[in-house]
Amino acid sequence: MPGGKHMLGMSKNRVFGTAKVGDRGQIVIPQEARRFFGISPGDTLLILGNEVSGLVVTKPQVLSDLADEILGTTEEDHGNRDHV
Repeated sequence: MPGGKHMLGMSKNRVFGTAKVGDRGQIVIPQEARRFFGISPGDTLLILGNEVSGLVVTKPQVLSDLADEILGTTEEDHGNRDHV
C-alpha cells in the first residue's frame, strides 16, 4: 500500500465509489482508487471472496506480503527456501 508496508489491522478504510457490472461481467475501477493503489492498464489483480464478506480485489503482492508477515519470512529468506 502507498505510504508504507501493509500491516494486519492497521489499514484505513476508504470508499472510492461504485462500479457497475457490464454485459461481459467487467467492472471499471474508479480513477481515484487506481491512482491511490497504483493500478495501471495491464496489471493483474487477485480476486478473493466468500459468501459472508463478499469480494476482495487486490494486487497479488499484497497476499504475498501478508503471507510473509504471518510466517515471519524476511526478504533474505526468499533467496534460501531450503530451510522450510
